[in-house]
Amino acid sequence: MVDIATRVWNHKWKIDPIVRSLIDTDFYKLLMCQSVFRNKRDTQVTFSLINRSSHVPLAKLIDEGELREQLDHIRSLSLRRGESTWMRGNTFYGKRQMFRPDFMDWFENLRLPPYHLERVGDQYELTFEGSWPEVMLWEIPALAVLMELRGRAVLNDLGRFELQVLYARAMTQLWEKIERLRGIEGLRIADFGTRRRHSFLWQDWCVQAMYEGLGDRFTGTSNCLIAKNRDLEAIGTNAHELPMVYAALAEDDAGLAQAPYDVLADWHEEHEGNLRIILPDTYGTQGFLDRAPDWLAGWTGIRIDSGDPAAGAEIAIDWWKARGEDPREKLVIFSDGLDVAKIEELYARFAGRVRVSCGWGTLLTNDFRGLVPGDRLAPFSLVCKAVAAEGRPTVKLSDNPNKAMGPEDEIARYKRVFEVGAQKRFDVTV
Repeated sequence: MVDIATRVWNHKWKIDPIVRSLIDTDFYKLLMCQSVFRNKRDTQVTFSLINRSSHVPLAKLIDEGELREQLDHIRSLSLRRGESTWMRGNTFYGKRQMFRPDFMDWFENLRLPPYHLERVGDQYELTFEGSWPEVMLWEIPALAVLMELRGRAVLNDLGRFELQVLYARAMTQLWEKIERLRGIEGLRIADFGTRRRHSFLWQDWCVQAMYEGLGDRFTGTSNCLIAKNRDLEAIGTNAHELPMVYAALAEDDAGLAQAPYDVLADWHEEHEGNLRIILPDTYGTQGFLDRAPDWLAGWTGIRIDSGDPAAGAEIAIDWWKARGEDPREKLVIFSDGLDVAKIEELYARFAGRVRVSCGWGTLLTNDFRGLVPGDRLAPFSLVCKAVAAEGRPTVKLSDNPNKAMGPEDEIARYKRVFEVGAQKRFDVTV
């Protein structure tokens, strides 16, 4: 097992880069990329970094030259032979050849496109522009780089023994969480922590600890490289990016209202079983389900990713019942800002009523709260989102208005089209 404290103390990034592979990314990104490659490959999209935690001054903490070196390194990466073999030949969600030959031929020749980086005050403006299948693959590695460089800036102030004690305490803290999770019979939980992890080495350690501590209750990891290296299941389905871009491309209000269902119609053609998971909250869960076509009720389940997770699950249960479906056969995946106490609470409430699963993210792979003076390693909310498609702004409403994004006039239009009224605000920690 890697001695992470020693590795950090002796760290030289050219030997141990932050992102070391094109598949050091979330599995859902590759699934979505194939769908986009098939359906919208020529669409021009812009992605941009958004620091929701403006109190974290990234440009003061992170050296611009070092950030550029890391981003340039990512642009030098290409798919390795063993990685291609894993993608072409492995079984994912019970399906062999999940990735089609034409997509793999394209991916094997891909280098990520250029980036634009500029310092604006105490923050960085980081954007990626180009064809959708190419620029979308910047999201996860860009976030991983910024999160780890911020962590390194804090760790640079610590001595060798301080680092050893820090990681020992963090390991103990995580193991105590795992011991609590052991007490939940029937729990199904996966690692969703790639995008805002403390570091690759730490995420890899967390995944190994989860596997040893929970056994088959740990269902896998969203990180493709770790899944490949550790012979684990790669976990993931789809994200808000798809409906946001489809909606931006709509020509009128009618097309806008239909866009979220067009996304899932395209997905329905490609996938079955546990990959048929609805993410309903992009423009409000209640309205999405009220207007949903009947065929969506037959899908495997729903992922709850904003707002009050219990309220979202209750809405889904009522919807399934109204559509003649048995909620006990449906999968509900909770994935928003989870930690052990919330996992325990949600499982106690919904076990037996639905099939409960959890995607544990930042507070699995980056929980160093209280372990450094001033809490300078506390996780924060950093995202990289599609902000425009073919020159039109994208919009996200969410079930939590604190996660909404887009120009104010377009947000107002989307609220009108999707009939979104007053919403309760929830703090966004990660």
